[in-house]
Amino acid sequence: MALIITDECINCDVCEPECPNEAISMGPEIYVIDPYKCTECVGHFGEPQCMQVCPVSCIPVDPQFVEDHETLLAKYHQLRELVVDKV
Repeated sequence: MALIITDECINCDVCEPECPNEAISMGPEIYVIDPYKCTECVGHFGEPQCMQVCPVSCIPVDPQFVEDHETLLAKYHQLRELVVDKV
């Protein structure tokens, strides 16, 4: 599953630097999460870091992008390969 930032976001800027996949960016009004880069921190941490630091708890699971642990881990490996290829 990917995560999503709801309109309860207060643009506090704490989630973006916590994302190891750089999946969080500023959208037109609030921060957004790219579901194709979000692995819920699988491969990096035991829990999603953005959820841990969010002061208003506005980052739930995105029901439109349901993925199991194995799929998230595979996405993590694909993203790492892209990073290595860029270097």
